Amino acid sequence: MTPGSRLHDPDARPELLDAERILAALSPGARRAIARLEIRAKIDSTNRYLMREAATGAPSGTLCLAECQTAGRGRLGRPWISPFGASLYLSMLWRYSTPPAALGGFSLVAGAVVADVLRRIGAEGLALKWPNDLLWGRRKLGGMLLEVAGEARGPSTLVVGVGINVRMAPDQGRAIDQPWVDLAEVLGGPRVGRNTLAALVADALIDAFERFGREGLTPFLALWAEFDAFRGESVRLLFADREIRGRVLGIASDGALRLDTADGEMRFHAGEVSLRREVEADVGGEGRR
Repeated sequence: MTPGSRLHDPDARPELLDAERILAALSPGARRAIARLEIRAKIDSTNRYLMREAATGAPSGTLCLAECQTAGRGRLGRPWISPFGASLYLSMLWRYSTPPAALGGFSLVAGAVVADVLRRIGAEGLALKWPNDLLWGRRKLGGMLLEVAGEARGPSTLVVGVGINVRMAPDQGRAIDQPWVDLAEVLGGPRVGRNTLAALVADALIDAFERFGREGLTPFLALWAEFDAFRGESVRLLFADREIRGRVLGIASDGALRLDTADGEMRFHAGEVSLRREVEADVGGEGRR
């Protein structure tokens, strides 16, 4: 397969999402943890929907998937292109007793466990771009979006969205403003269905929610490091009104990006920051929902 090629059968029909098939593929523990599973044919954004539901009392363990999104979002309000049946659009709501400030590192957790899921089904050469992009061959395969609400001292509501390009035709991705790839190309063909993939991702997220609640970010840092795409590279950090250059030293214990700059080591949390390689074009599309 040559770089940039597309595995696409114009006559192939997408595998539609099916709640019973997803639930049957979950581990027993994950099945018990899901309080509610919703599948929508069309929705504005699965993350936005669950944030609305959370405000009206939706329980921890509410899971929402969609066949397509009309207003899918990435980080910094950027759009996430969401054609019908071509990708995985999944969001899960989880509740914690801790304050919102304690949950920011979960963006890294989600990226690490999703990358690990894809590696276990045969995807090789995956990489994570801090804080939440999933790459293959420096092309965008997926992303995560973390949204948190709650009281200053707790409790908190966490909604994590995951988007993975599964099997997209070239014309479906024409509006994406950066190089992209789908799982069919990464795996050399459509070797895993969307229902199976949804169950694997949900299972991994539930396990991560529970472990993060007990142990925090620390036990996930080694997994993140296995996929770290930028460690040792020269980069630019772009803010609204300035730019900082340096070499990536890795991730700190709290999830901050460690950067070796002309002024010494500096640390940055995600916020309104964009990370670019020194030679990378300034394109958007970070994050996911």
